[in-house]
Amino acid sequence: MGMKGKVALGAVVGIVVIGAVSANAGSNGDGKSNDSGDKGTSASADHGSDGRKTAEGKGSDAKAAEKKAAFAGDGEFRVGKDVKPGTYRTTGNSDGMCYWERAKDAKGEMDSILANDNVTGASYVTVKATDKIFKSNGCKDWEAVDLKAKAKGTPASRMAGDGGMFRVGADIAPGTYRSTGNTDDSCYWERTKDAKGDMNSIIANNNVSGTAVVTISASDGYFKTTGCKDWKKA
Repeated sequence: MGMKGKVALGAVVGIVVIGAVSANAGSNGDGKSNDSGDKGTSASADHGSDGRKTAEGKGSDAKAAEKKAAFAGDGEFRVGKDVKPGTYRTTGNSDGMCYWERAKDAKGEMDSILANDNVTGASYVTVKATDKIFKSNGCKDWEAVDLKAKAKGTPASRMAGDGGMFRVGADIAPGTYRSTGNTDDSCYWERTKDAKGDMNSIIANNNVSGTAVVTISASDGYFKTTGCKDWKKA
């Protein structure tokens, strides 16, 4: 069966599309689990000094300070002039207060929006050369991501359930993950093929109560998790 459209929810700034439910998501019986008794690497928004995620998701402050932001987390930027096309990452955002938007023009109308999101934790976004405006409000600074560079360290086998967006093969390892103890369909997960943030990016998604299981393929680009209990690789 085909995937249902995303549910439009009010963003902190503008309108954001999140919380889509796939009609066939989870049909293969895969889901998530949170077992606090197991020890393993936990992926989160932050990286350690060698590129690996630490158990609590705390990276090296010194290393982070060395990184130069591509552009600020607040502002409206002209693509090709203020911001170069490419993939960017923001980390350390809390409570969904970070809002980003790709737009085809500067009219500020609903029809101008190409893609958008409210972010908790980390987020990736690919700004295309055909985009005209990129908006960012309430976010931590954005850093450029070199997708061709080989990932440092070992991808994590655990991740924070509210950690946001993780790059498959770099932040997290492919495999089957479980998350348990989710309530009221507040847990939302999403497998995507890229970081464009539009409906065509979504491979599969679901809103979950109770235990969730999902298999992240090596061919997936990213995995997004919001409002879930922590995930552990089965």
